[in-house]
Amino acid sequence: MNEPRLLSSLSARLALAALFGIGLVMGLTLGLCRLAPTWSWGTVAALVTLVSMPLLFLACRHVVLRGVHAAMMAVSDGLLSLGEGDYSLRLAAGGPDEVATLKTRFNALAASLRKERNDIYQRQIMLETVLQGTSLAVLLVDESKRVVFSNPAARDLLGSRQRLEGQNLELLLGTVPEELKRAAEGTSDLVFTCDAGPEPETYRLIKRYFQLNTQLHTLYLFTPLTKELARKEVETWKTSIRVISHEVNNSLAPISSLVHSARLMLAAPAHAQRLSGALDTIEERASHLRTFLETYASFARLPLPTKSRLTWSELLHGLEGLYPFRIEGDVPAVRFFADRAQLQQVLINLLKNAHEAGGAPEDVALVFPPHPDGGHEVQVVDRGKGMSEEVLRSALLPFYSTKKTGTGLGLALCREIIEAHDGRLALSLRPGGGLVVSCWLP
Repeated sequence: MNEPRLLSSLSARLALAALFGIGLVMGLTLGLCRLAPTWSWGTVAALVTLVSMPLLFLACRHVVLRGVHAAMMAVSDGLLSLGEGDYSLRLAAGGPDEVATLKTRFNALAASLRKERNDIYQRQIMLETVLQGTSLAVLLVDESKRVVFSNPAARDLLGSRQRLEGQNLELLLGTVPEELKRAAEGTSDLVFTCDAGPEPETYRLIKRYFQLNTQLHTLYLFTPLTKELARKEVETWKTSIRVISHEVNNSLAPISSLVHSARLMLAAPAHAQRLSGALDTIEERASHLRTFLETYASFARLPLPTKSRLTWSELLHGLEGLYPFRIEGDVPAVRFFADRAQLQQVLINLLKNAHEAGGAPEDVALVFPPHPDGGHEVQVVDRGKGMSEEVLRSALLPFYSTKKTGTGLGLALCREIIEAHDGRLALSLRPGGGLVVSCWLP
Protein backbone atom coordinates (compact mmCIF):
# COMPACT_ATOMS: atom_id res chain seq x y z
CA MET A 1 0.00 0.00 0.00
CA ASN A 2 2.92 2.41 0.78
CA GLU A 3 5.30 1.19 -1.95
CA PRO A 4 5.06 4.36 -4.17
CA ARG A 5 5.74 6.56 -1.15
CA LEU A 6 8.62 4.36 -0.04
CA LEU A 7 10.17 4.28 -3.51
CA SER A 8 9.92 8.05 -3.96
CA SER A 9 11.61 8.58 -0.59
CA LEU A 10 14.47 6.24 -1.45
CA SER A 11 14.77 7.70 -4.96
CA ALA A 12 15.09 11.20 -3.58
CA ARG A 13 17.86 10.13 -1.25
CA LEU A 14 19.67 8.24 -3.97
CA ALA A 15 19.42 11.26 -6.26
CA LEU A 16 20.85 13.44 -3.52
CA ALA A 17 23.69 10.99 -2.98
CA ALA A 18 24.35 10.89 -6.74
CA LEU A 19 24.53 14.69 -6.97
CA PHE A 20 26.90 14.71 -4.03
CA GLY A 21 29.10 12.11 -5.73
CA ILE A 22 29.17 13.99 -9.04
CA GLY A 23 30.15 17.18 -7.30
CA LEU A 24 32.83 15.39 -5.31
CA VAL A 25 34.36 13.81 -8.43
CA MET A 26 34.36 17.07 -10.37
CA GLY A 27 35.90 18.97 -7.48
CA LEU A 28 38.68 16.42 -6.97
CA THR A 29 39.42 16.31 -10.71
CA LEU A 30 39.72 20.09 -11.05
CA GLY A 31 41.81 20.34 -7.90
CA LEU A 32 44.32 17.68 -9.05
CA CYS A 33 44.59 19.26 -12.50
CA ARG A 34 45.56 22.61 -10.95
CA LEU A 35 47.97 21.07 -8.41
CA ALA A 36 49.68 18.76 -10.89
CA PRO A 37 49.29 20.14 -14.43
CA THR A 38 51.92 17.71 -15.72
CA TRP A 39 49.99 14.58 -14.68
CA SER A 40 48.25 12.55 -17.33
CA TRP A 41 44.44 12.17 -17.35
CA GLY A 42 44.83 8.45 -16.54
CA THR A 43 46.76 9.22 -13.38
CA VAL A 44 44.25 11.89 -12.37
CA ALA A 45 41.29 9.54 -12.99
CA ALA A 46 42.91 6.76 -10.95
CA LEU A 47 43.59 9.02 -7.97
CA VAL A 48 40.11 10.56 -8.13
CA THR A 49 38.51 7.12 -8.18
CA LEU A 50 40.68 5.87 -5.30
CA VAL A 51 39.79 8.85 -3.10
CA SER A 52 36.12 9.36 -4.05
CA MET A 53 34.77 5.78 -3.84
CA PRO A 54 35.10 5.40 -0.02
CA LEU A 55 33.70 8.90 0.41
CA LEU A 56 30.80 8.14 -1.93
CA PHE A 57 30.07 4.87 -0.10
CA LEU A 58 30.04 6.62 3.29
CA ALA A 59 27.85 9.39 1.92
CA CYS A 60 25.32 6.98 0.39
CA ARG A 61 25.25 4.89 3.55
CA HIS A 62 24.68 7.98 5.66
CA VAL A 63 22.02 9.46 3.39
CA VAL A 64 20.07 6.28 2.51
CA LEU A 65 20.38 4.29 5.74
CA ARG A 66 20.22 7.22 8.13
CA GLY A 67 17.95 6.14 11.02
CA VAL A 68 17.10 2.75 9.47
CA HIS A 69 19.63 0.78 11.50
CA ALA A 70 18.47 2.26 14.79
CA ALA A 71 14.85 1.61 13.85
CA MET A 72 15.62 -2.01 12.96
CA MET A 73 17.29 -2.56 16.32
CA ALA A 74 14.31 -1.00 18.11
CA VAL A 75 11.86 -3.23 16.21
CA SER A 76 14.03 -6.26 16.94
CA ASP A 77 13.99 -5.49 20.68
CA GLY A 78 10.23 -4.93 20.48
CA LEU A 79 9.63 -8.31 18.82
CA LEU A 80 11.65 -10.00 21.59
CA SER A 81 9.41 -8.29 24.16
CA LEU A 82 6.27 -9.50 22.34
CA GLY A 83 7.65 -13.02 22.30
CA GLU A 84 8.11 -12.86 26.08
CA GLY A 85 4.54 -11.66 26.62
CA ASP A 86 5.30 -7.98 27.25
CA TYR A 87 2.90 -5.99 25.08
CA SER A 88 3.46 -2.61 26.74
CA LEU A 89 6.51 -1.56 24.67
CA ARG A 90 5.94 1.21 22.11
CA LEU A 91 8.37 2.69 19.56
CA ALA A 92 8.85 6.46 19.36
CA ALA A 93 7.36 7.95 16.24
CA GLY A 94 9.47 9.75 13.69
CA GLY A 95 12.21 8.98 11.23
CA PRO A 96 12.10 8.47 7.48
CA ASP A 97 8.74 7.66 5.94
CA GLU A 98 9.29 3.92 5.63
CA VAL A 99 10.76 3.69 9.15
CA ALA A 100 7.85 5.69 10.59
CA THR A 101 5.40 3.36 8.83
CA LEU A 102 7.18 0.33 10.28
CA LYS A 103 7.05 1.80 13.79
CA THR A 104 3.37 2.66 13.45
CA ARG A 105 2.51 -0.87 12.36
CA PHE A 106 4.55 -2.36 15.21
CA ASN A 107 2.77 -0.17 17.77
CA ALA A 108 -0.64 -1.12 16.33
CA LEU A 109 0.26 -4.82 16.52
CA ALA A 110 1.44 -4.51 20.13
CA ALA A 111 -1.76 -2.65 21.10
CA SER A 112 -3.95 -5.28 19.43
CA LEU A 113 -2.10 -8.13 21.17
CA ARG A 114 -2.33 -6.37 24.52
CA LYS A 115 -6.09 -5.86 24.12
CA GLU A 116 -6.58 -9.50 23.09
CA ARG A 117 -4.55 -10.77 26.05
CA ASN A 118 -6.53 -8.55 28.42
CA ASP A 119 -9.82 -9.92 27.00
CA ILE A 120 -8.58 -13.48 27.48
CA TYR A 121 -7.49 -12.66 31.02
CA GLN A 122 -10.89 -11.20 31.88
CA ARG A 123 -12.65 -14.26 30.45
CA GLN A 124 -10.34 -16.52 32.45
CA ILE A 125 -11.21 -14.65 35.64
CA MET A 126 -14.92 -14.94 34.87
CA LEU A 127 -14.60 -18.69 34.14
CA GLU A 128 -12.62 -19.32 37.33
CA THR A 129 -15.21 -17.38 39.33
CA VAL A 130 -18.00 -19.54 37.90
CA LEU A 131 -16.07 -22.78 38.51
CA GLN A 132 -15.27 -21.78 42.09
CA GLY A 133 -18.98 -21.51 42.90
CA THR A 134 -20.37 -24.49 41.00
CA SER A 135 -21.24 -27.89 42.43
CA LEU A 136 -19.51 -29.45 39.43
CA ALA A 137 -16.13 -30.88 40.55
CA VAL A 138 -13.43 -29.82 38.06
CA LEU A 139 -9.87 -31.18 37.87
CA LEU A 140 -7.25 -30.37 35.24
CA VAL A 141 -4.21 -32.65 35.29
CA ASP A 142 -1.03 -32.51 33.17
CA GLU A 143 1.00 -35.36 31.65
CA SER A 144 2.86 -36.01 34.89
CA LYS A 145 -0.46 -36.42 36.77
CA ARG A 146 0.06 -33.12 38.59
CA VAL A 147 -3.09 -31.12 39.32
CA VAL A 148 -3.02 -27.84 37.41
CA PHE A 149 -6.47 -26.56 38.41
CA SER A 150 -9.16 -27.58 40.89
CA ASN A 151 -12.22 -25.96 42.42
CA PRO A 152 -13.71 -26.31 45.94
CA ALA A 153 -16.13 -29.02 44.79
CA ALA A 154 -13.16 -31.12 43.59
CA ARG A 155 -11.38 -30.64 46.92
CA ASP A 156 -14.52 -31.75 48.77
CA LEU A 157 -14.88 -34.77 46.49
CA LEU A 158 -11.29 -35.88 47.12
CA GLY A 159 -11.55 -35.12 50.85
CA SER A 160 -8.78 -32.52 50.91
CA ARG A 161 -8.80 -29.25 52.87
CA GLN A 162 -5.71 -27.94 51.08
CA ARG A 163 -5.25 -26.69 47.56
CA LEU A 164 -4.78 -29.53 45.10
CA GLU A 165 -2.64 -27.61 42.59
CA GLY A 166 0.78 -29.20 42.31
CA GLN A 167 -0.21 -32.45 44.01
CA ASN A 168 -0.05 -35.85 42.33
CA LEU A 169 -3.48 -37.17 41.33
CA GLU A 170 -2.51 -40.82 41.83
CA LEU A 171 -1.54 -40.09 45.44
CA LEU A 172 -4.79 -38.20 45.99
CA LEU A 173 -6.82 -41.13 44.63
CA GLY A 174 -5.20 -43.43 47.16
CA THR A 175 -7.39 -42.00 49.92
CA VAL A 176 -10.78 -41.90 48.16
CA PRO A 177 -13.48 -44.61 47.89
CA GLU A 178 -12.67 -47.45 45.49
CA GLU A 179 -15.56 -46.62 43.14
CA LEU A 180 -14.28 -43.06 42.68
CA LYS A 181 -10.72 -44.27 42.13
CA ARG A 182 -11.76 -46.80 39.46
CA ALA A 183 -13.86 -44.18 37.68
CA ALA A 184 -11.01 -41.65 37.60
CA GLU A 185 -8.53 -44.25 36.37
CA GLY A 186 -10.86 -45.43 33.60
CA THR A 187 -10.69 -44.29 29.99
CA SER A 188 -14.34 -43.50 29.23
CA ASP A 189 -17.26 -41.47 30.54
CA LEU A 190 -19.50 -43.24 33.03
CA VAL A 191 -22.01 -42.90 35.85
CA PHE A 192 -20.99 -44.34 39.22
CA THR A 193 -22.07 -44.31 42.85
CA CYS A 194 -19.71 -44.03 45.81
CA ASP A 195 -19.88 -43.42 49.55
CA ALA A 196 -18.02 -40.11 49.52
CA GLY A 197 -20.16 -38.62 52.28
CA PRO A 198 -22.76 -39.51 54.89
CA GLU A 199 -24.99 -40.94 52.13
CA PRO A 200 -24.19 -42.63 48.80
CA GLU A 201 -23.73 -40.12 46.00
CA THR A 202 -24.14 -40.74 42.28
CA TYR A 203 -21.84 -38.91 39.86
CA ARG A 204 -21.42 -38.62 36.14
CA LEU A 205 -17.77 -38.45 35.07
CA ILE A 206 -16.74 -36.80 31.79
CA LYS A 207 -13.08 -36.95 30.71
CA ARG A 208 -11.68 -34.80 27.92
CA TYR A 209 -8.13 -34.31 26.64
CA PHE A 210 -6.46 -31.03 25.57
CA GLN A 211 -3.06 -29.86 24.32
CA LEU A 212 -1.92 -26.95 26.51
CA ASN A 213 1.60 -25.54 26.14
CA THR A 214 2.55 -28.57 24.00
CA GLN A 215 1.57 -30.95 26.85
CA LEU A 216 -1.39 -33.33 26.99
CA HIS A 217 -3.80 -32.35 29.79
CA THR A 218 -6.78 -34.32 31.09
CA LEU A 219 -9.96 -32.57 32.26
CA TYR A 220 -12.15 -34.39 34.79
CA LEU A 221 -15.74 -33.20 35.29
CA PHE A 222 -17.68 -34.86 38.14
CA THR A 223 -21.38 -33.96 38.03
CA PRO A 224 -23.45 -34.89 41.14
CA LEU A 225 -26.66 -36.59 40.05
CA THR A 226 -28.22 -37.82 43.31
CA LYS A 227 -30.68 -34.95 43.73
CA GLU A 228 -31.60 -34.94 40.05
CA LEU A 229 -32.08 -38.72 40.01
CA ALA A 230 -34.16 -38.56 43.18
CA ARG A 231 -36.35 -35.87 41.62
CA LYS A 232 -36.75 -37.89 38.44
CA GLU A 233 -37.53 -41.00 40.47
CA VAL A 234 -40.27 -39.19 42.39
CA GLU A 235 -41.70 -37.84 39.12
CA THR A 236 -41.66 -41.34 37.65
CA TRP A 237 -43.40 -42.80 40.69
CA LYS A 238 -46.03 -40.07 40.61
CA THR A 239 -46.66 -40.63 36.92
CA SER A 240 -46.78 -44.39 37.41
CA ILE A 241 -49.25 -44.09 40.27
CA ARG A 242 -51.45 -41.71 38.26
CA VAL A 243 -51.50 -44.03 35.23
CA ILE A 244 -52.15 -47.18 37.28
CA SER A 245 -54.83 -45.41 39.35
CA HIS A 246 -56.50 -44.16 36.18
CA GLU A 247 -56.55 -47.59 34.54
CA VAL A 248 -57.66 -49.40 37.68
CA ASN A 249 -60.47 -46.91 38.29
CA ASN A 250 -61.57 -47.15 34.64
CA SER A 251 -62.01 -50.89 35.11
CA LEU A 252 -63.29 -51.02 38.70
CA ALA A 253 -65.95 -48.36 38.22
CA PRO A 254 -67.93 -50.32 35.55
CA ILE A 255 -67.29 -53.59 37.39
CA SER A 256 -68.76 -52.15 40.58
CA SER A 257 -71.75 -50.79 38.66
CA LEU A 258 -72.33 -54.09 36.87
CA VAL A 259 -72.11 -56.07 40.13
CA HIS A 260 -74.81 -53.82 41.57
CA SER A 261 -76.91 -54.38 38.44
CA ALA A 262 -76.36 -58.13 38.65
CA ARG A 263 -77.69 -58.14 42.21
CA LEU A 264 -80.84 -56.37 41.03
CA MET A 265 -81.22 -58.88 38.17
CA LEU A 266 -81.01 -61.77 40.62
CA ALA A 267 -83.71 -60.16 42.71
CA ALA A 268 -85.93 -59.76 39.63
CA PRO A 269 -86.20 -63.06 37.74
CA ALA A 270 -87.72 -61.27 34.75
CA HIS A 271 -84.36 -59.64 34.04
CA ALA A 272 -82.23 -62.74 34.62
CA GLN A 273 -81.54 -63.10 30.89
CA ARG A 274 -79.52 -59.88 31.04
CA LEU A 275 -77.24 -61.32 33.71
CA SER A 276 -75.04 -63.13 31.17
CA GLY A 277 -74.20 -59.90 29.32
CA ALA A 278 -73.32 -58.14 32.56
CA LEU A 279 -71.00 -60.99 33.57
CA ASP A 280 -69.35 -60.93 30.13
CA THR A 281 -68.61 -57.22 30.51
CA ILE A 282 -67.22 -57.78 34.00
CA GLU A 283 -64.96 -60.53 32.63
CA GLU A 284 -63.80 -58.29 29.76
CA ARG A 285 -62.89 -55.42 32.09
CA ALA A 286 -61.14 -57.79 34.52
CA SER A 287 -59.17 -59.27 31.62
CA HIS A 288 -58.14 -55.78 30.46
CA LEU A 289 -57.02 -54.88 33.97
CA ARG A 290 -55.02 -58.11 34.27
CA THR A 291 -53.31 -57.48 30.92
CA PHE A 292 -52.51 -53.90 31.91
CA LEU A 293 -50.92 -54.94 35.21
CA GLU A 294 -48.98 -57.77 33.57
CA THR A 295 -47.53 -55.27 31.09
CA TYR A 296 -46.29 -53.10 33.92
CA ALA A 297 -44.90 -56.11 35.73
CA SER A 298 -43.01 -57.30 32.64
CA PHE A 299 -41.40 -53.86 32.29
CA ALA A 300 -40.37 -53.85 35.97
CA ARG A 301 -38.83 -57.34 35.96
CA LEU A 302 -37.13 -57.28 32.54
CA PRO A 303 -34.26 -59.79 32.86
CA LEU A 304 -30.73 -59.21 31.59
CA PRO A 305 -30.29 -60.39 28.00
CA THR A 306 -29.07 -63.94 27.45
CA LYS A 307 -26.93 -63.44 24.36
CA SER A 308 -26.19 -66.01 21.71
CA ARG A 309 -24.65 -65.86 18.24
CA LEU A 310 -27.32 -65.32 15.54
CA THR A 311 -28.04 -63.61 12.22
CA TRP A 312 -30.77 -61.19 11.19
CA SER A 313 -32.41 -63.90 9.04
CA GLU A 314 -32.67 -66.16 12.09
CA LEU A 315 -34.05 -63.28 14.13
CA LEU A 316 -36.73 -62.43 11.54
CA HIS A 317 -37.86 -66.03 11.14
CA GLY A 318 -41.47 -66.34 12.27
CA LEU A 319 -42.26 -62.62 12.48
CA GLU A 320 -43.99 -62.41 9.07
CA GLY A 321 -47.13 -64.14 10.32
CA LEU A 322 -47.64 -61.66 13.15
CA TYR A 323 -47.41 -58.29 11.42
CA PRO A 324 -46.71 -58.21 7.65
CA PHE A 325 -43.65 -56.27 6.49
CA ARG A 326 -41.36 -56.08 3.52
CA ILE A 327 -37.56 -55.86 3.49
CA GLU A 328 -35.83 -53.04 1.63
CA GLY A 329 -32.41 -54.08 0.37
CA ASP A 330 -30.45 -57.12 1.46
CA VAL A 331 -30.51 -58.71 4.88
CA PRO A 332 -26.94 -58.69 6.30
CA ALA A 333 -25.44 -62.16 6.72
CA VAL A 334 -23.07 -61.11 9.51
CA ARG A 335 -23.45 -62.80 12.89
CA PHE A 336 -23.71 -60.92 16.16
CA PHE A 337 -24.46 -61.63 19.82
CA ALA A 338 -27.92 -60.79 21.16
CA ASP A 339 -30.92 -62.17 23.06
CA ARG A 340 -33.15 -63.61 20.32
CA ALA A 341 -36.40 -63.50 22.31
CA GLN A 342 -35.91 -59.93 23.54
CA LEU A 343 -34.96 -58.53 20.12
CA GLN A 344 -37.91 -60.32 18.54
CA GLN A 345 -40.14 -58.68 21.14
CA VAL A 346 -38.68 -55.29 20.16
CA LEU A 347 -39.41 -55.88 16.46
CA ILE A 348 -42.92 -57.13 17.24
CA ASN A 349 -43.71 -53.99 19.25
CA LEU A 350 -42.27 -51.71 16.58
CA LEU A 351 -44.07 -53.48 13.73
CA LYS A 352 -47.33 -53.33 15.69
CA ASN A 353 -46.88 -49.57 16.19
CA ALA A 354 -46.06 -49.13 12.49
CA HIS A 355 -49.31 -50.86 11.47
CA GLU A 356 -51.28 -48.76 13.96
CA ALA A 357 -49.75 -45.50 12.67
CA GLY A 358 -52.43 -45.12 10.00
CA GLY A 359 -50.43 -45.80 6.85
CA ALA A 360 -50.85 -48.53 4.23
CA PRO A 361 -49.76 -51.98 5.50
CA GLU A 362 -47.57 -52.49 2.43
CA ASP A 363 -45.52 -49.40 3.40
CA VAL A 364 -44.29 -51.02 6.62
CA ALA A 365 -40.72 -52.19 5.98
CA LEU A 366 -37.44 -53.19 7.60
CA VAL A 367 -34.28 -51.45 6.39
CA PHE A 368 -30.69 -52.48 7.19
CA PRO A 369 -28.50 -49.43 6.48
CA PRO A 370 -24.71 -49.75 6.62
CA HIS A 371 -23.20 -48.26 9.74
CA PRO A 372 -19.83 -46.45 9.62
CA ASP A 373 -18.65 -47.58 13.06
CA GLY A 374 -19.18 -51.27 12.33
CA GLY A 375 -22.33 -51.73 14.40
CA HIS A 376 -25.56 -53.43 13.31
CA GLU A 377 -28.67 -51.38 12.63
CA VAL A 378 -32.25 -52.16 11.66
CA GLN A 379 -34.89 -49.53 10.93
CA VAL A 380 -38.66 -50.01 11.09
CA VAL A 381 -40.28 -47.50 8.70
CA ASP A 382 -43.88 -46.66 7.86
CA ARG A 383 -45.95 -44.06 6.02
CA GLY A 384 -48.30 -43.26 8.88
CA LYS A 385 -49.17 -39.89 10.38
CA GLY A 386 -45.78 -39.57 12.10
CA MET A 387 -45.24 -37.58 15.28
CA SER A 388 -45.03 -33.96 16.27
CA GLU A 389 -41.78 -32.56 17.66
CA GLU A 390 -43.22 -32.61 21.18
CA VAL A 391 -44.30 -36.25 20.88
CA LEU A 392 -40.88 -37.20 19.45
CA ARG A 393 -39.17 -35.79 22.54
CA SER A 394 -41.41 -37.70 24.95
CA ALA A 395 -42.32 -40.89 23.08
CA LEU A 396 -39.55 -42.99 24.67
CA LEU A 397 -40.40 -41.96 28.24
CA PRO A 398 -42.18 -44.56 30.41
CA PHE A 399 -45.97 -44.07 30.78
CA TYR A 400 -46.14 -41.54 27.93
CA SER A 401 -48.73 -42.44 25.31
CA THR A 402 -50.90 -40.66 22.76
CA LYS A 403 -53.22 -43.66 22.34
CA LYS A 404 -56.47 -43.76 24.29
CA THR A 405 -55.85 -47.35 25.38
CA GLY A 406 -52.02 -47.14 25.44
CA THR A 407 -49.97 -47.87 28.53
CA GLY A 408 -46.94 -45.82 27.50
CA LEU A 409 -44.61 -48.78 27.99
CA GLY A 410 -44.19 -50.25 24.49
CA LEU A 411 -41.43 -47.94 23.22
CA ALA A 412 -39.94 -47.59 26.71
CA LEU A 413 -39.64 -51.40 26.92
CA CYS A 414 -38.01 -51.48 23.46
CA ARG A 415 -35.48 -48.86 24.50
CA GLU A 416 -34.78 -50.72 27.74
CA ILE A 417 -34.02 -53.92 25.80
CA ILE A 418 -31.82 -52.18 23.20
CA GLU A 419 -29.85 -50.31 25.88
CA ALA A 420 -29.41 -53.57 27.82
CA HIS A 421 -27.60 -54.76 24.66
CA ASP A 422 -25.39 -51.58 24.85
CA GLY A 423 -27.22 -50.21 21.84
CA ARG A 424 -29.32 -47.16 20.98
CA LEU A 425 -32.94 -46.64 19.93
CA ALA A 426 -33.93 -43.42 18.16
CA LEU A 427 -37.04 -41.95 16.53
CA SER A 428 -37.06 -39.61 13.54
CA LEU A 429 -39.52 -38.37 10.96
CA ARG A 430 -39.35 -40.12 7.60
CA PRO A 431 -38.88 -37.90 4.53
CA GLY A 432 -42.15 -37.90 2.63
CA GLY A 433 -44.22 -38.79 5.71
CA GLY A 434 -44.17 -41.45 8.37
CA LEU A 435 -41.74 -42.50 11.06
CA VAL A 436 -38.32 -44.17 11.27
CA VAL A 437 -37.41 -46.17 14.39
CA SER A 438 -33.69 -47.04 14.40
CA CYS A 439 -32.22 -49.80 16.55
CA TRP A 440 -28.43 -49.87 16.65
CA LEU A 441 -26.45 -52.67 18.27
CA PRO A 442 -22.65 -52.73 18.82
